[in-house]
Amino acid sequence: MSPTQFKLILAALALGGAAVGGGVAYMMVKPSADKGSAAAVPQGTQRQWSARVSTVAGDGLPGMGNGGGRRTRFADPFGVVLDKAGNVYVADGGDNNNIRKIGVDGVSTTLAGSVEGYAEGPGTAASFNTPSGLAIDAAGNLYVADTGNNAIRKIAPDGTVSTLAGDGLAGATDGRGAAARFNGPIGVAVDAAGVVYVSDTYNDRIRRITPGGDVTTIAGGRHAGKADGAAAQAQFSAPTGLALAANGDLYIADTGNHAIRKLGKDGVVSTIAEAEDDDQASLLRSPVALALTADGYLYLASNWHGRLAQITPTGEVLPLPDADHRAEPGYGPDGGVRLYAPRGIALARDGSLFVTDGATYRLHHVAPAVAGSTAPDEPPAPVPAHGATMLWPVKPQDKAHEVVGLMGEVRGDFKGESRHHFHAGLDVQAAIGTPVLAVAAGKVTDPRAAWGYGELSEGLALNGLHYIHMRVGRDGRDKAVDPRFQVVKDDKGVADAVRVKRGTRFAVGEALGTVNRMAHVHLDYKPNGDALNPLSLPFIDLEDTITPQIQGITLRDAAGKQLKEVVEGRVLVRRSLGEVQIVVDAFDQMNGVQARRRLGLFKLGYQLLNANGEVIPGMEQPVITQLYDRIPRNREAVKYAYMEGSGITVHGNAETRFAYAINNRLMHGKLTPGAWKVDKLGAGNYILRITAEDYAGNAAVKGRDLSIMID
Repeated sequence: MSPTQFKLILAALALGGAAVGGGVAYMMVKPSADKGSAAAVPQGTQRQWSARVSTVAGDGLPGMGNGGGRRTRFADPFGVVLDKAGNVYVADGGDNNNIRKIGVDGVSTTLAGSVEGYAEGPGTAASFNTPSGLAIDAAGNLYVADTGNNAIRKIAPDGTVSTLAGDGLAGATDGRGAAARFNGPIGVAVDAAGVVYVSDTYNDRIRRITPGGDVTTIAGGRHAGKADGAAAQAQFSAPTGLALAANGDLYIADTGNHAIRKLGKDGVVSTIAEAEDDDQASLLRSPVALALTADGYLYLASNWHGRLAQITPTGEVLPLPDADHRAEPGYGPDGGVRLYAPRGIALARDGSLFVTDGATYRLHHVAPAVAGSTAPDEPPAPVPAHGATMLWPVKPQDKAHEVVGLMGEVRGDFKGESRHHFHAGLDVQAAIGTPVLAVAAGKVTDPRAAWGYGELSEGLALNGLHYIHMRVGRDGRDKAVDPRFQVVKDDKGVADAVRVKRGTRFAVGEALGTVNRMAHVHLDYKPNGDALNPLSLPFIDLEDTITPQIQGITLRDAAGKQLKEVVEGRVLVRRSLGEVQIVVDAFDQMNGVQARRRLGLFKLGYQLLNANGEVIPGMEQPVITQLYDRIPRNREAVKYAYMEGSGITVHGNAETRFAYAINNRLMHGKLTPGAWKVDKLGAGNYILRITAEDYAGNAAVKGRDLSIMID
């Protein structure tokens, strides 16, 4: 989105004015008196409107920078609100710890905050520690959930920062102003009377603050759980985003319970919608941000898989369709809007949304698509630069370890499906109980950074890296390694989760947990949203001089039936087939890896040569069809990249098989089904030569040629 386009959008929104905050923040949708004006507001919210996503600010890299559009950089964009004039405010945590203002001219400035700390005062003289949710009242005062400072801060219209409640220390005490204590508050909302509502996230409570600073607990028990009923008996698990209705009902993103809850004005808590326990694809997984329209439509953002959804007044949970991805193969079953880590939502007067994405360091505008138009070209996010070396996640960190899994490999599930998903990262072998160590310094940005307590896939997200297959924050005896890891217990006193608060910092080499029964630690590398190949990180002493092996090349018709007819030692390919599939059985190995290990490849393709192995016109270079620099986010794409019979289930088969269907194109994380069009070839004898390379550039030589006869 250009600065001019953004300026026009904000100017149009400013004509309508803002309502008092709610959700992380929202703008009321009201009927317009001037129905013929360009800024006229729709009479009601459209069910499942077709959306188009554009970038307002941020270039995909973390940093600190002000200016127009992509000259703005964020470190950890979270809460977002709009004021009456159409200015957008973003809470930026990470290393920035400030509140940014994007004016109607599209230019960003710093409203308040500078360095990480806890100080009051004007503008940049004040300081925050991991600001999260934002809300704005009718007078233009901003309210900030200052998560790392365990406080609720207030920014006056002139930029002066004060503390409404909290004293900087974690606790769960009611009282006035500094006498009250919170534990990592993340969500805020404010009503027309100036009463502020807070999701006291790591206390699992909902708090209320009067304009005079009096804090009371209005819902939630002594510990995490899930229970409806009278507010005092109700239970939540790490509540985050809030949305406040005009009638006083408060909607709550109950992140740990994968549910949307409502605290009614009658003081009763109920569940509006929740994900089924085994439904990992649910739109309700780990909801974080909420926004509410005047006519009762609730928008939510899933922190689990980046989805945006709409809950109708009748309770339907619907994906918000993406106008530009409905037909993309392998994208998903419904083509809905899918960001990476949406953190905050602001609802504009025209019904469009402003959404922050913490993983890509961007602010997006999600607006109804105009018929006949297309999405603007978005440049790919740049990859952050790294130093000369990267440490390993187990001791010794400065020595190479055995790599037992690579990005792009096909993986199965517990139910026997061998092509269930792509392996997204790098596996480093280590004995059960081995300490897992941070390979880079970082700050936790995800409100629910740890997941899967006691499961094989238990892990922790830290600074663009996911450490998986470990006991998060626990040693071999299942005891917490330090106070930064909070073990959460259920009603019976049994541990069922580990929490790491948003804003927690870790230094290089600090223990993050211990290797679990998987006997290796898995690293996902997600520097700006997409899962990139971790081999791009310069791990110390990592060496690969071993050539990949091709075990077989087969051709199949459109129905998947192998072409077996051989004439004069050549596979017969009839042009009448129109198109065929090319399947390559191959695997790789690396230095220091056991001979029985089979690793996936990085680059695959093919080249057609004449019968003597010479280049023919139009095929001077191999056609590269698969490149595992990044992978699709949709798991179904794995069934296009690999042929049936590939893979290994989590229980383990006799051997791992990688049968690549290289007629299907998988480049830079985008899948395009395809075929080798043999009906365009002239009759005669040829050699089909396969390109099969690993990340280090070693290329298979043996077994790479298949002699064919085109008839």
